[in-house]
Amino acid sequence: MNFCRFHRRVCLSSAIAFFLLFFPLLTTANQAAELPVVTDTSALLKKRVTEAGIPPKLMVRNERLLAAELLAGFYQKLNYRPVWIGLQGPLDRVESFVDAISRVGEEGLIPEHYHLSAIISLFSEISAHKEKQTMRFSEMLTDLELLLSDAYLLLGCHFSAGCIDPVTLQAEWFIRRDELDITSVFERALREDRIQDSLRGLLPCQDEYTKLRQYLIRYREIAARGGWPVIPEGKKLRKGEPDGRVILLRERLVIGGYLSPGQRNSEKLFDAALEQAVIRFQKQHGLDADGIAGRRTLKELNGSAGERARQIELNMERLRWLSGNLGQRYIKVNIADFTLDVVEANRNILRMKVVVGKPFWHTPVFSETMRYLVLNPQWNVPKSIALEEVIPKVQKNPDYLGRQNMKVLMGRGGEEEEIDPATIQWADMNGETFRYRFRQESGPRNPLGTIKFMFPNRFGVYLHDTPSKRLFERSVRSFSHGCIRLEKPLDLAEYVMKKDPKWTRERIVLEIKKGEKKEVRLPDPVNVHILYLTAWVDEDGLLHFRDDIYGRDAKLDEAMKKHPPLL
Repeated sequence: MNFCRFHRRVCLSSAIAFFLLFFPLLTTANQAAELPVVTDTSALLKKRVTEAGIPPKLMVRNERLLAAELLAGFYQKLNYRPVWIGLQGPLDRVESFVDAISRVGEEGLIPEHYHLSAIISLFSEISAHKEKQTMRFSEMLTDLELLLSDAYLLLGCHFSAGCIDPVTLQAEWFIRRDELDITSVFERALREDRIQDSLRGLLPCQDEYTKLRQYLIRYREIAARGGWPVIPEGKKLRKGEPDGRVILLRERLVIGGYLSPGQRNSEKLFDAALEQAVIRFQKQHGLDADGIAGRRTLKELNGSAGERARQIELNMERLRWLSGNLGQRYIKVNIADFTLDVVEANRNILRMKVVVGKPFWHTPVFSETMRYLVLNPQWNVPKSIALEEVIPKVQKNPDYLGRQNMKVLMGRGGEEEEIDPATIQWADMNGETFRYRFRQESGPRNPLGTIKFMFPNRFGVYLHDTPSKRLFERSVRSFSHGCIRLEKPLDLAEYVMKKDPKWTRERIVLEIKKGEKKEVRLPDPVNVHILYLTAWVDEDGLLHFRDDIYGRDAKLDEAMKKHPPLL
């Protein structure tokens, strides 16, 4: 850990501890002195807010208030009555809230983004100020009032929806977020005097988020103790072979929790217990689980605990973007893990491998409802693929379209017309002159296979079968143009149709064998969530990490370190 950063953290922690220790004594002393009623705070609040302009711009001690627009409406509704300042000065609820701000690091957020140092410094000045009936004292109370309210509104929004808008990151994250009236939440929290509880209630309710937070604490502790040893490069480490690096490997897996402390020893022989630990590590990092510590496995083993802690923080932010429960029954695709899960009542009841979009053909993140499936689908070739892939192949081989069972069409619906490929000057074809479209008919060469699952969306993305089964043997499966290929399409079809007794697995197979295109409505539509998570906790409580195949972690990391944008 960087010493300067660690030193600042220790100093800040000491300041928080001092504040929390002496706050009750200070407020008691204030009450004992029977300070006069603070009559100017409300008037100053009104003056500051009404003179802030449109949109309002409020500054306190060189810190801009990022929720100024919400603050203006909030205080106008209260007729500019302060909520943190009472007859004797700061209310007891300030202590509870400062404690909440000091703990936001547990959520992967930065306390200083919520005015922590400014609040503590200002409160110390207020406590030490002897002239209680001066305008200066009232101004300090007003500053404290505004800082605290701005911090609450910011935290409320960030806890409930994330501190970064994914749209600004070009993260292709298009899941709709629930609207939340944070000022109403604030009012209720004040009315019930439940500041910390109200904020905690805004965090994601998924058990996965809570478990990620627990792992974050654990990985931070490992990093603070110096992390784990780095294993030098060299030949592959495997069972039955001695190597001096085996001692380091064993220690690394003990610290990471893949071996028990009782299995720590100085033996250089790679034994069966160590092989099983390596397999567990590989499974939880998306590697080929062969028990051999080769180049890729060593690379993952040598990632630092601090880096892993940050990866957890980034994915906690992504879970906050989800803004609510995924539902009791849904289909979830994790792009970074190349897997699909069917979930009912928080239990995975079906899992399969998937192939997702290439790094330059990203599969987007969104949620929609699956409503029907198509047996023996045709493939309407997207124009981009037609121009970049199909036309060059036709130009090289005029028989390509016939061999691929593709038709050339013009128009749509009732005006659709099939065009003879021989009448087209393919050599002159380009993006400006191409007025046609390609459709590949049902059959063994169709890239959609035998089943297509439809949840209509603006991206034209769907789940589908594929004749290229060999790709599911790869550990990294980003080969598509954005749609998602399924390892077990028949299993998924059987699941989504199970509430219709007419559509058994046997019936589905029989219809496929007929070779005719057929649309089938789902008896019970099901939500589909396509996500991008590079760290998560599974239903068995095991922490998983994956490579950032689309390069999104670095952009999110950079954005979260910056001061948050205006609300």
